Amino acid sequence: MSDATVFALASGAGQAAIAMLRISGAQAGSLLAALAGRLPPPRRASLRRLRDGAGDTLDLAMVLWLPGPSSFTGEDCAELFLHASRAVIGAVADRLVSLGARPAEPGEFSRRAFLNGKLDLLEAEAIADLIAAETMTQARQALRQMEGALSALYAGWATRLRHLLAHQEALIDFSDEDLPPDVEAGVRTEMAALRAEMAAHLADHRRGERLREGLVFAVTGAPNVGKSSLVNALAERDVAIVSDQPGTTRDALEARVVLGGVPITLVDTAGLREAADAIEAEGIRRALARAAEADARLLVVVAGQTMLPATDADLVIANKADLGGVAPPGTFRVSVHTGAGMDALRDRLGDMARALTQAQGPPPLTRARHRAALIEATERLEGAHAAPWPELRAEDLRLAMRALGRVTGTVGVEDILDAIFRQFCIGK
Repeated sequence: MSDATVFALASGAGQAAIAMLRISGAQAGSLLAALAGRLPPPRRASLRRLRDGAGDTLDLAMVLWLPGPSSFTGEDCAELFLHASRAVIGAVADRLVSLGARPAEPGEFSRRAFLNGKLDLLEAEAIADLIAAETMTQARQALRQMEGALSALYAGWATRLRHLLAHQEALIDFSDEDLPPDVEAGVRTEMAALRAEMAAHLADHRRGERLREGLVFAVTGAPNVGKSSLVNALAERDVAIVSDQPGTTRDALEARVVLGGVPITLVDTAGLREAADAIEAEGIRRALARAAEADARLLVVVAGQTMLPATDADLVIANKADLGGVAPPGTFRVSVHTGAGMDALRDRLGDMARALTQAQGPPPLTRARHRAALIEATERLEGAHAAPWPELRAEDLRLAMRALGRVTGTVGVEDILDAIFRQFCIGK
């Protein structure tokens, strides 16, 4: 990370009343003084006339002076609340460049905060998740992680690993001394306990990742049972073409909805039957593949008609109940045409979504990166427990600490920093 002073809009693009421009770096104070005439009192909003190099007015803006290290990035920072016209924003940006600043790269403010010890990688990722949250359920998960709940859990594990390694090193360095026999027994017991806690944390059915990314519900069934009509009704818009002609849906169509506070992608798939041509056959193959990968499967049948052979569907929905057919036992009876049963179906799907994403106890894992590192840590602990020599056990403990440290960014993370922070918007 360079020592340059950087700036970027922290507010969204498009026409608005106010745009917030953030500045961070060693020259932030001198830049603000050059723009506004003088520095305002720290952390007090002040109305200032911003001027260019010739003394002409650029804007009448509210400004904040946030000297480090008590700032988001840990550096000297300033925030300008401008009138959000392209002309004003462009003129102020040009003035900052002329004074020696440069536009920030994606995620550069958060990366500087990480490098300055203001937050760890888990908290930085949570900021990105909070910005991208579609629902309050996702936002609450991100806030919990941003406030350090997951970091505290892993920090506790890291402390225990350091103690284990210290005891193990003592067993190696003082092997010719009469150390109490319960020292080695204690090391083995604590290793097993720590590995069990990590394994329990991993056995969460990907609830946190599912909530962060959203669920996928595949809608399957025979042709003309109302799959597309059901998806359209749940999405409250025309996603798929509805027709009495069998085989109309030949590819997987997707619609994003929110049920139970969880984003869900509904996938309308091709009707399952003996294909009439190669194109329909490919659609059916894709339908089966999407159903196999989905978080839940909704099998749509027609009330009073013979069902498809038994499937592993999570919910069987008997549509066209308004025609008077008897719904098979264990099915959810609705009529997309009249709307009967649709509110209850939405509630049921919301319950399913919450059951797949709600976590109890410690905060859940939210990214595949975390999961991979913790799997490695548990494997190293297992190797340490089975190691025949004390030196091998100590090495496995070191590798477990390194794997755990990669999650929070305390060791060996330079190769993953770019991958994490380039996902951020420019102003973060």
